[in-house]
Amino acid sequence: MLDINLIRSDSAKVSAALAKKGCAVDFAEMLGWDAERKAAKQSVEELKAKRNKVSAEIPKLKKAGEPVEKIFEEMRALGDEIAVKDARIAELEGKINDFLLGLPNMPDDDLLAGEKENNQVIKVVGKPTEFGFKPKNHVDLCVDLGLIDYERGVKLSGGGFWLYRGMGARLEWALLNYFIDEHLKDGYEFILPPHQLGYNCGLGAGQFPKFADEVYWLEGEADRKKNRFMLPTAETALVNIYAGEIMDESMLPLKLFAYTPCYRKEAGSYRSEERGMIRGHQFNKVEMVQYAKPSESGKAFEELVAKAARLVEGLGLHFRVSKLAAGDCSASMARTYDIEVWIPSMGIYKEVSSVSNANDYQARRNNTRYRDSATGKTAFVHTLNGSGLATSRVIPAIVEQFQNADGSVTVPEVLRKYLGGIEKISK
Repeated sequence: MLDINLIRSDSAKVSAALAKKGCAVDFAEMLGWDAERKAAKQSVEELKAKRNKVSAEIPKLKKAGEPVEKIFEEMRALGDEIAVKDARIAELEGKINDFLLGLPNMPDDDLLAGEKENNQVIKVVGKPTEFGFKPKNHVDLCVDLGLIDYERGVKLSGGGFWLYRGMGARLEWALLNYFIDEHLKDGYEFILPPHQLGYNCGLGAGQFPKFADEVYWLEGEADRKKNRFMLPTAETALVNIYAGEIMDESMLPLKLFAYTPCYRKEAGSYRSEERGMIRGHQFNKVEMVQYAKPSESGKAFEELVAKAARLVEGLGLHFRVSKLAAGDCSASMARTYDIEVWIPSMGIYKEVSSVSNANDYQARRNNTRYRDSATGKTAFVHTLNGSGLATSRVIPAIVEQFQNADGSVTVPEVLRKYLGGIEKISK
């Protein structure tokens, strides 16, 4: 949620920033509601002060034998007027809150306007694999090696699902263990959150109300605010752990990570670049989140980018890091860098991690603050997140980049200890 004080003081600046995300906003009506609310509040305060003053005089009038019936009538009328104004204030506050909840986050000043066409590649690691034979795509490799059973995954659950089998399941689990070990080394706390979340979590993370149709709801569609949904990413849970709380400054930066399956309604298209495991309804991911003081969130962002990139580099994969243009960042984020791995059969890079800084946008929505030890005042934390990593795109990159002429796949060295020393996956 954006700071209403910033909108009041410089709505033109906010409008220009949101325009970089392709969001055209006119604040005139909302500022009109805000002005009316302010005037109504002032009027109510004056009416309540008058009521309190008169109420304090009634016992004196009674004691002096003065008539008070007319005064009681005036106070009842005054109470009715206050009730009407309070109802209008509540109505206005609801409108303003809904308006603010519907706005995306402001992008950081250094981001270019526009969509994917203005993304900037800022780092490239390694080179595309050169094969001395005709390479296979990851779908054929995974099927030939018995790693993935697409046919029976569809039989069980429909399109967008698959089964890991044998060495495929072990390779998946090896990746997850590799990610977890690396985060533990860096002092992150391991969290296993619930997979079913309440509406407030989607709202606090900035995914609701706009993207409420993109998750799986458990208890019908009638009243979503009373229902639960399957988490689309562990970020949705992690950034809400301290919702409504005031954290001690000594807790910051707070570094968390979680392993969960992720459940997404959208399964993409049937384009060739999204075949196999590239996009599906359910996939595994290890997610990193940091809570940071505003003065330290830039440093936290760079740390998360470096961590995600280091995981991919540790696997020996060719990848690049891209700085996203404002319009390609998600609605909740002020800046995002994507770590994109090379998929040889597609001739393109696919994102395996998005590292983002929400600044105080999520914290304002879920009211997560910290108390400054020097001043004693409270301020909103900054929340950051990054995939560390999503496996459903890492496995396609591994099997394609490390395939051999005989149809086998060389196992990345860092994963071998989790596979009993196996160096190569063969038929």
